[in-house]
Amino acid sequence: MNSLVDIVLFGVVGAVMLAALLGLMLLTTGRSQGRGLRTVFGIASTVLLIAVPALAAAEALGSGQGFAAALATAFGVELIIFAANMALMPAVLRRAAAAQGVTGPLPSPFSPIPLIGGLVSCVLLALVGTGIAALVS
Repeated sequence: MNSLVDIVLFGVVGAVMLAALLGLMLLTTGRSQGRGLRTVFGIASTVLLIAVPALAAAEALGSGQGFAAALATAFGVELIIFAANMALMPAVLRRAAAAQGVTGPLPSPFSPIPLIGGLVSCVLLALVGTGIAALVS
């Protein structure tokens, strides 16, 4: 497949899966204060953020593209997932603040520090996913 098609396909699939995880987390926020459920969601999110770009990178490597093209594909997938995550972040912040009884203005997830940190995370996760794809394929 074309790498742009891979980016869109795997990025949309990853974004939908992450949105579903966030939706489930929002539904269960007020019901359980235990660490177990949060740990399960954290592990599932981490696996998702590594596995989906790794699959995209494996597809790129399998079609004869080099490591750089596979890394760019994985990074594009990570960016789409990150954009979906940032779009849902205000709802997550409001729900978490309401569960803790916090009132007043909430911090903006769109300030430069979270955005730069997210981009760095995208690069690192794309490197990990591409490395795994290179080892497997």
